[in-house]
Amino acid sequence: MNDKFLKPYESQEVESNIYSLWEQSGLFNPDVCIEKGFTSKEADYFSIVLPPPNVTGVLHLGHASMLAIEDAIVRFERMKGKKTLWIPGTDHAAIATQTKVEKLLQKEGLRKHDLGREEFLKRVQTFAQESHDTIASQIRAMGASVDWSREAFTLDTIRERAVHTAFKKMYDDGLIYRKEKVINWDPKGQTVISDDEIIYETRKATLYTFKYSPDFPIAISTTRPETKFGDTAVAVHPEDSRYTQYIGQTFDIEFAGEKLSIKIIADEHVEKDFGTGALGVTPAHSQIDYDMSIRHDLPLKQVINEYAKMQTSSELVHDLKVEEARIKTVEWLRENNLMLEEKDVEQNVSTAERTGAIIEPLPKLQWFVDVNKKFKLAHSNLTGIQAGQEVSLKELMQQAVSSGQIEILPDRFEKTYFHWIDNLRDWCISRQIWYGHQIPVWYKGEELIVGENPNDSSYTQDEDTLDTWFSSALWTFSTLGWPDKTEDFLNYHPTNLLETGYDIIFFWVARMILMSTYLLGEVPFKTVYLHGLVRDAKGKKMSKSIGNAIDPIEMIEKYGADAVRMSMLVGVGPGSDVNFSEDKVRAYKKFANKIWNATRFVLEQTVDEDEIKPNHISNEDQARITEFSSLVQEITKEFEEYKLYLVSEKLYHYFWHTFADIIIEDCKKRIQNPLSQEDAQSAKYLLRYLLINQLKVLHPFMPFITEEIWQTIKKDNTMILVSDWPLNQ
Repeated sequence: MNDKFLKPYESQEVESNIYSLWEQSGLFNPDVCIEKGFTSKEADYFSIVLPPPNVTGVLHLGHASMLAIEDAIVRFERMKGKKTLWIPGTDHAAIATQTKVEKLLQKEGLRKHDLGREEFLKRVQTFAQESHDTIASQIRAMGASVDWSREAFTLDTIRERAVHTAFKKMYDDGLIYRKEKVINWDPKGQTVISDDEIIYETRKATLYTFKYSPDFPIAISTTRPETKFGDTAVAVHPEDSRYTQYIGQTFDIEFAGEKLSIKIIADEHVEKDFGTGALGVTPAHSQIDYDMSIRHDLPLKQVINEYAKMQTSSELVHDLKVEEARIKTVEWLRENNLMLEEKDVEQNVSTAERTGAIIEPLPKLQWFVDVNKKFKLAHSNLTGIQAGQEVSLKELMQQAVSSGQIEILPDRFEKTYFHWIDNLRDWCISRQIWYGHQIPVWYKGEELIVGENPNDSSYTQDEDTLDTWFSSALWTFSTLGWPDKTEDFLNYHPTNLLETGYDIIFFWVARMILMSTYLLGEVPFKTVYLHGLVRDAKGKKMSKSIGNAIDPIEMIEKYGADAVRMSMLVGVGPGSDVNFSEDKVRAYKKFANKIWNATRFVLEQTVDEDEIKPNHISNEDQARITEFSSLVQEITKEFEEYKLYLVSEKLYHYFWHTFADIIIEDCKKRIQNPLSQEDAQSAKYLLRYLLINQLKVLHPFMPFITEEIWQTIKKDNTMILVSDWPLNQ
């Protein structure tokens, strides 16, 4: 027996060496597994992509949970003999990363414009590379068996080519267009953001009810009177008898020094019971009002600029910040006896996720993806949709899930998915930032070239960059070499599984389905496993600002990666938030020690010959083997259904309460005080058999300790990493 078992298990002494051993073997690469004979050339394929972490810093416990789930599944499929590919990578996370670097520059008293675009991007790239290196080390620390030889980055050369190819095809099909529309503008970040990047905060506000002027016949209610300088209509419900006599009339009035032309329109979307039942329509500064302006052919009048300052003819508010303008407008309404009521209310305020600024809807010239336009689908492996059929992107996204080609776990999120698609607007894909994929469009006067750089200095490239989700939406196939039809692409796409957090089902999952079904005519993955959020012990969301965030590396250094992984897996089903508890991690460190101590006893009692099946196995021992085989069959089925929360718990209880507490104690008596030599040999064989096979089934969950033990008890230089799953024996 190796002397190392004479002392307690020390994860810090083991884990980095074991991971180095795995990397040196090359066995995370399915091609190497085939070359070395561990995987059959005729085996089935299994593929999964790592949701690329943002290069904005370090991984958090949510990432640790993701890595634990995905690595367990990948190791299980590899042990089952499949050609198993897990592609790692990172996301440039355009706005998030640029914002981080801008904050660092602020500490130096600098702005990005002080450096210029080229120098600023060098700073960002340096920051991104440092973050990448930290993230890669954390992924290794968690034991993730990703194929590092295929690592990707959403902003590298291969992914840039994929982005340009996708953009050009969508443009040529009429699905990408440029138009001035009302968008969500971040005055602090100085860029447009998507609906999905908005954080809604409940804040106290005042609902003001007033008239524009003494002779205007209708009172309106709003929490933002400063926007009324941009009103072009008042909308009422067509069945509201209070206002039917005014419908169709236009009133030319003066509002606090601003000349307005207000048309009274009838629209069924107006709520009769809200406020006065009349809505002042500000098409340039409200998405709802903009939609109404399209229905009623109303003009847009912009009175707020990109810096959230008023741009009006009225000297009362001109060039004031919107908050100051609101105060001035309210004072004017009171002074002119136009204010009818002021009521305290709560409202949802739209704020930018990255900067925290209050969003200002503004009309801007931007690039959009049309999700409703019909086009002919070039290729189709989709259920219910034929090649050449006219469909919209929205219909593709709906059909991929409703047909059953993509299964979402847990299935309650299907309803969430469909609700989002039903209400989906055209996707604004341009951003006014420097970091990211620059829009692949070049201009020379009225002429433009799309998709490929003309390498002609007389052309100027569009200065905007693409929404980061555009490039990450291509992730399942751009990582496999698309647009080239590489062997990896042909063999490993669609991927078998996407595992990610339920909080990005809109940001990422839906958009990957959009891109894959459109560009390839096939789904990007067959199953979506959505994990929940990792919260603190009291169920609160973790945040650095409130001091309850926990560094996974700190936990790994204290208790070992295996213990951290088990704490994230046992009893935690898909879609379920988990309250992180250090006590739970500590408990699984004790479990690792239990495995270590049980191994020491088995090795003390058995020798190499004990691996050979004896001529006689007692009926009781055979029953134990049969019982374990039944457990393996049971957990194998549950593993294939991605019920890791059940599998991990059952294996924990079997090892601790059945194997360690009962079987080992029974075998100890039979070996030390044998009824016969045959019975003692049978007991030794049982111990060795159950230990070896439990190490195998525990390996996906606790890879480090199981590999460390395996390297001691096996004499053929194999790795448990590529050993056969017990059901295959």
